[in-house]
Amino acid sequence: MKTEFQDRLAVVTGASSGIGLALCAALLQRGARVLAMSRTIGGLKPLQATHAGRLHWHAGDVTSSDDLHGLCKRAAELGPVDYLVPNAGIAELGDSLDVSAFDRQWAVNGAGALNTLAALRNGLAKPASVVFVSSFLTRATFSGLAAYIASKAALAAHARTLAVEWVAQDVRINIVSPGPTATALWGTLGLTDEQLSQVAESVSQRLLPGHFLEAAAVANVIMFQLSQGARGVYGQDWVVDNGYTLS
Repeated sequence: MKTEFQDRLAVVTGASSGIGLALCAALLQRGARVLAMSRTIGGLKPLQATHAGRLHWHAGDVTSSDDLHGLCKRAAELGPVDYLVPNAGIAELGDSLDVSAFDRQWAVNGAGALNTLAALRNGLAKPASVVFVSSFLTRATFSGLAAYIASKAALAAHARTLAVEWVAQDVRINIVSPGPTATALWGTLGLTDEQLSQVAESVSQRLLPGHFLEAAAVANVIMFQLSQGARGVYGQDWVVDNGYTLS
């Protein structure tokens, strides 16, 4: 059965794992063509086998202007771009006064996302939908992640203004802020297995269902924001956190 995503082109960065990978799978299942960018192919390889001809992988890093230029050229060959989700992101624990930690994380989480949109702006369809990925932590705190939280908060603020500015170009811009999600990102924080287990237990106690989100649950909300079902939604930041910020 055809859907509104059928044969439309979506560009997703940070696509090889976690929420990005789940989003690619959801888009492909609904008939979209997907241009997926990531540093390594990771979990995209099985999707390539299942959706040959509709999943196009571009190796690249969102902090590289050359890689983003390459993504733009690839998109021009496939385009126009109907949906864009600049999802690539990193997180690191550190001293909250270490400004260099903010610089490193902003380079990916903020500037990387905004530069992705800038690189593709002339290749967007009319209409087009863009969803930026922030974090539930912009409404909470987490010791050691101040720079990460700040980078995501700044991105969300920037995106809200873009939503107003880009209406005239028939581009609808919104934000999704995932909560604690079972992805590989947690493993990049440098915590021991014991520490990770303690964090998971502590966080889970604040989650209404008592467990972390699945990446697919976040991807489904992004899919709705991309869709015509959310055609009246502009510049909104939807928190998907299993109730964490309610307690």
